[in-house]
Amino acid sequence: MNPTILLSLLLVCVPLGIVAWFVLTVDRQGRAAVTNLLARGAAPTARATDYKPSVLEGVGRRLTPPTYVAFLDRLLALAGRPASMPLGKVLGTKLALGLAGVGLGLHLTAIGSTPLMKLAGLFVLFLGYFIPDLLLYSKGQERQKTMQLELANTLDQMLISVEAGLGFEGAMARAGDNGNGPLAEELVRTLQDMQVGRSRRESYTALAARTSIPELRSFVQAVVQADTYGIAISRVLRVQAKVMRVKRRQRAEEKAMKLPVMILFPLLFFIFPVLFIAILGPAVINTVVTFTGQ
Repeated sequence: MNPTILLSLLLVCVPLGIVAWFVLTVDRQGRAAVTNLLARGAAPTARATDYKPSVLEGVGRRLTPPTYVAFLDRLLALAGRPASMPLGKVLGTKLALGLAGVGLGLHLTAIGSTPLMKLAGLFVLFLGYFIPDLLLYSKGQERQKTMQLELANTLDQMLISVEAGLGFEGAMARAGDNGNGPLAEELVRTLQDMQVGRSRRESYTALAARTSIPELRSFVQAVVQADTYGIAISRVLRVQAKVMRVKRRQRAEEKAMKLPVMILFPLLFFIFPVLFIAILGPAVINTVVTFTGQ
């Protein structure tokens, strides 16, 4: 047989055989089980097959440096990865707002006759591109503060569950099911990571990586060490819950100590002037009338 014909048959038959093997041997039940586990505890969203990236998303992903993409992904992780703001959509929105900011900034700079207008044009030029970053950072900070406030109560609930006879993962599941905040969502996601095959250490480390709270990071580190060295988890939870309550009380006392300083400036610039006008205003008017003879 002609070697060219033989090579052509091999190049056609081998790929077709590989594709047929993948189609016939795919684990559909396993894939359905994994999809069910990943979707558990999350709000119903549109299917991934229904989402089609736009042209701006593709262009924005190609033009954005990889380090900056990693930075945006970190901001999304801290913000809880909102379903309405995937990474591709953020990149596309940044490109669109950046182009709009460039156009508006150049227009203000061109028509501006004063240095202040030109400075405003330059400010708008850069502001449009970084608006999504500011929104993600603000949402992430609010989410982290909410998790920090929920941490002490969640640890107390987990401690009660462990002392009642549940395992640590069972206590996490109970706290995740009973809670409705971002910390409960993170606990549910950690359990999902373990259910799809990740080790305990990797799941706990991923939980610490998705947050910027020092208290939660120290708790995760203590749990990892307890799991490594065989320390009783109830003892670790008891110590960590006590520490979290003390730190929460210290944060409240710190805010109470800062309150007089925060009130000082509004008091000097807004309350005192109005008070002086209301008290001394009639006396000043009477004095002026008396000395002018009117």
